[in-house]
Amino acid sequence: QVQLVESGGGLVQAGGSLRLSCAATTHTFSFDNFAMGWFRQAPGKEREFVATTSASGNSVYYADIAKGRFTISRDNAKNTMFLQMNSLKPDDTAVYYCAADLSSRPFVVGDGDPNYWGQGTQVIVSS
Repeated sequence: QVQLVESGGGLVQAGGSLRLSCAATTHTFSFDNFAMGWFRQAPGKEREFVATTSASGNSVYYADIAKGRFTISRDNAKNTMFLQMNSLKPDDTAVYYCAADLSSRPFVVGDGDPNYWGQGTQVIVSS
């Protein structure tokens, strides 16, 4: 019901910033019916939750790894979600995935995976 395409990844030095985008193409339901979020997976590690936003964008939640450094936001008029990442560290190196679920509420970690995923965008943070 929704296709997701991430962009904005790249190579950045430690301490730098990147802004990831996730463009959504919806079919049956409009974008503002979908809770959205970001996950990441580093080489050799399991995928981990980064941040999530409610369908309206009024509620956001962050994993501890993101608190104080990352900001999730969305523009429902443009069917796009963002992840502003500041003070990047080498440990932030990973493929970042956006995800969506047909729900008004933000994702609940541990309550099953979202149904829709993008293909991922690579972020590399050099020391």
